[in-house]
Amino acid sequence: MPKLGESITEAAIITWFKNVGDTIEEDEMLLEVATDKVDSEVPSNVSGIVEDILFEANEVIKIGETIAIIESNGEVVKTKSKSQRQTLKTESEKPKQKNAGNKPKIDIPQSTEKFSVSNSNTFFSPLIISIAKKHHISYEELARIPATGKEGRLRKSDVFRYIDNGRPYKFAQPITQDPTAYRIPQLSFDKGAGKIIEMDRMRQMIADHMVYSKHTSPHVTAYVEADLTNMVNWRNKNKKAFQDKYDEKLTFTPLFVEAVAKAVKDFPNINASVDGNNIIVKEAINIGMATALPSGNLIVPVVKNADTKNLLELAKDVNALANKARENSLQADDIKGSTFTISNVGTFGSVMGTPIINQPEVAILALGIIKKRPEVIETDKGDEITIRSMMYLSLSFDHRVVDGFLGGSFVRRVADYFEQFDINRTI
Repeated sequence: MPKLGESITEAAIITWFKNVGDTIEEDEMLLEVATDKVDSEVPSNVSGIVEDILFEANEVIKIGETIAIIESNGEVVKTKSKSQRQTLKTESEKPKQKNAGNKPKIDIPQSTEKFSVSNSNTFFSPLIISIAKKHHISYEELARIPATGKEGRLRKSDVFRYIDNGRPYKFAQPITQDPTAYRIPQLSFDKGAGKIIEMDRMRQMIADHMVYSKHTSPHVTAYVEADLTNMVNWRNKNKKAFQDKYDEKLTFTPLFVEAVAKAVKDFPNINASVDGNNIIVKEAINIGMATALPSGNLIVPVVKNADTKNLLELAKDVNALANKARENSLQADDIKGSTFTISNVGTFGSVMGTPIINQPEVAILALGIIKKRPEVIETDKGDEITIRSMMYLSLSFDHRVVDGFLGGSFVRRVADYFEQFDINRTI
């Protein structure tokens, strides 16, 4: 495997252009490889017959490792000089000249609501995956891009051509052969007239992140109702004493974070992310708090290692992060590393919400408004109607890796911790 760049230490074989027994000429292309920077075709440095191919497509090979043996009629194979290799490398890295006559075009349908293009070859090189992540293109969308590589391989040029054409299959639905199946109607919407407000950079990033999350994770939402009367009464009774003693506000948020962290410890698989076919269960429990900035944009500051902190430490972290958010002074480390996110939609008066997962996490919890309602409860005297402080909790989870049992059990456990709050707890 030849050297492909100063910082490149390995490459993945995309495809072999020759088979064992084939004749090859010097400088004729032997194989195509992919790195995290570029796809490259590797030429033979000798004429002869391919005697053996030591690695198969999709395997990752270290630079300098022997990948094939070529019988060259007993002649000594001379390695190309450094200057020749550098010239070859420079040529391979030059952008290909645009040729309108030869450039393949994507056949964009009149309506992009449905598509019939798909790649049967679902192996994507590190370079393709890197480009996809940068442009928030899901694996599902990658599979829709017309591929021009050998054996249906998706090439870098295919992806950039697709992006240049406006990503026509971004929201497309597959064409079904069933004539009775529902198809999205081809509608032309009147977007109306009015004041045009250009999205700022943060709003664009939020929009991309939300769309990417919905296209990546199949969202399922589970709901439970919790009686927060004990928690509300305790907080109302102790909030002034807490501030007098510690000079910190006692809001509901640190109490929520505390209960959620305990539930995450009970169900660690909810504290995870997905990497291809692997599930990464995180050791740290870092609780993100979806927060509105003064601009109206959304940001998620993070309470690190929430399961290891007492109520005072949680209150300090929550208050500090909230103040930074209000002052637009959050640092990069403040919004990094969350493993599970909560969104208090009750702050805006919402009864409940259906939150979108904060990628790459696998679940997010929305907390509705705490509202007093008449409820039937069991007492020593039997069933009675009394006024209770109630809240709806809604958990959206990634159904690729979180099933209904785990999602439902987790959100129920959070509600249990809310309801079982110790009214006699000391500060």
